[in-house]
Amino acid sequence: MPYVLITTQIRLENGPTIVGDEFSNPELMSYLGAVKKIEPGNNFSVYVANLPPRLILDKLELRGYKLVENKFD
Repeated sequence: MPYVLITTQIRLENGPTIVGDEFSNPELMSYLGAVKKIEPGNNFSVYVANLPPRLILDKLELRGYKLVENKFD
C-alpha cells in the first residue's frame, strides 16, 4: 500500500490539512475531499482538505491505511 503524508501548516492546527503533493493519487485525493492548490510563491502544488487531521486519518483507515509514525517537536 502506498504511503500518504498528512500535515498542517502550523503544528496543532485543526485544519485545513495538507494531504498530498502534485503526484498523489487523484482518486484518493477526491475521496478525502481535497483540492489541488498552488500557494503564491511556490512552484509546486499540494492537495488540501478542509477537514481536520483526525477526520482525514479516520477516512484513510476506512480505506485500509494505518498510522505508521506520529511526530511532534
